[in-house]
Amino acid sequence: MTNPEAPRTAETVETVEAVWRIESARLIAGLARTVRDVGLAEDLAQDALVAALEQWPSAGVPDNPGAWLTAVARRRYIDGVRREVNFERKAAEIAREFAEADNPMDEIEFDDHVEDDVLRLIFTACHPALSRDARVALTLKLVGGLSTEQIARAFLVPTPTMAARITRAKKALTDAGVPFEVPVGADLAARLASVLEVVYLIFNEGYAATSGESWTRAELCEEAMRLGRMLAALAPDEPEVHGLVALMAIQASRIPARTGRDGELITLLDQDRARWNRLLITHGLTVLATAVSLSGSEFSGPYVIQAALAACHARALVAADTDWVRIAALYDALLSMAPSPVIELNRAVAVSMADGPAAALAIVDALAGEPALRGYHLLPSVRGDLLRRLGRRPEARAEFERAAAMTANASERAHLLARAAACA
Repeated sequence: MTNPEAPRTAETVETVEAVWRIESARLIAGLARTVRDVGLAEDLAQDALVAALEQWPSAGVPDNPGAWLTAVARRRYIDGVRREVNFERKAAEIAREFAEADNPMDEIEFDDHVEDDVLRLIFTACHPALSRDARVALTLKLVGGLSTEQIARAFLVPTPTMAARITRAKKALTDAGVPFEVPVGADLAARLASVLEVVYLIFNEGYAATSGESWTRAELCEEAMRLGRMLAALAPDEPEVHGLVALMAIQASRIPARTGRDGELITLLDQDRARWNRLLITHGLTVLATAVSLSGSEFSGPYVIQAALAACHARALVAADTDWVRIAALYDALLSMAPSPVIELNRAVAVSMADGPAAALAIVDALAGEPALRGYHLLPSVRGDLLRRLGRRPEARAEFERAAAMTANASERAHLLARAAACA
C-alpha cells in the first residue's frame, strides 16, 4: 500500500475513478469467464469498486490496484457461493481457479487470459441478440467503464431510462444463454462487423451529435478511439479493425476546425486545415498502411475504404487539392461492397465535386423515394447545396429549411437556416 495514513481526500476518490476506467473491462471480463454471467460479473466488480471507495481514502491506494479489485470481487463471489445450498461442490470448483486469502492482495495470481477475456467481453456486449442502442450502452458500460449517468448524459436521455436499457440488455444476454466466448469461423466475421459498428456508432455520435446543443462531443470520440485501439491490440491481424482505428483518427483530427469561435458549424471545405491535428493524421495514415499491408488492398473492406477516403482529405493541405475523382472511385467500391442509400448520397457529393452539380443532382433525385432516407436531414441539405450551385436559389432555400426542420441538433439547425437565409 502507498501512504497508509492517507486521509479521505477528493484526490484519492479521483484515483479510484481513474483506476476503474483503466481496469474495469479487464476486471469484468475476468470475472465473467469465471461466473459465466456478465450481469453478475459487473455486480461483483461494482462491489469491489465500492470497497475501494470505502478503504483506499484511509488505507491508501494499493501498489497493484487492479489485482486488489480482482481479489475483492472474487472473494465476494466465494462469499456468495458459501450462502448457497451446494456450497461444498461449488467451493471445490472455485478453489481450482483461485484460492481465498485473508488479505485480498495475498496469493494473487496474474491471469494469463486477460486479453482473451476482454475480447470475449466486447463480443458479448455487442451480441446481435441485443438492439443497436442496447449494444452501444452495454459496451460503454462494461468495456468503456463509463457510469450509467455518463452514458445517459452523452446520449441525452434520462439516467433511469439508460439504466433500464442496460438492465434489459444484461437480462437479454442471460435469457438467451449467450456464451462468454469469441466466435469462430463465419460467426466471427459477422460478430466482428457488429462490434466495429458499435464502436463507430459511438464515434459518430461524438463527431456529429444527432441532438442537443453541441455539434461535437469529444469525450465520445475519445472513448470510441480507445475502444478501437483496444480491439486492434486484441485482434492485430484483422485489417478492418485497423481500418476503423485509422478512420476515427483521421476524422478526429478535424474536430478543432469543425466549429468556430462561437460554436458555429464549419463544413469540411470551409475549414482552416492548419487547425487539423497533424499528429492524429500521421497516426491514422500509419494505421491505414498497416490495414492495407494485412489485406493487400485499400479496397479490402468497408472501414479500410472509408479510411482511404478520409486519407484523401487529410493529404490535401487546401480544399482545392482534394482528389475528388479518386474519392468518387472509392465510393463506387464501397457501394459495391456495402450498398446503402447513405453511401450513395455521399457518393453524390463526390460526383458533384468531380463532375459538377448537375450530374450529382440526378443521383440525389433518384434517392428521394428511399424509405431509409425518409426523415434524414442530409438528403435535403445535399440537394439544397446542389441547387444553390446550379443557381436555383429559391428551391435551394426551401431544401435547406426542410433540412433544418428535420435535425434535432441546435448547431446544425442554425447552420442550415443560415444557408437558407443566404439563398434569399
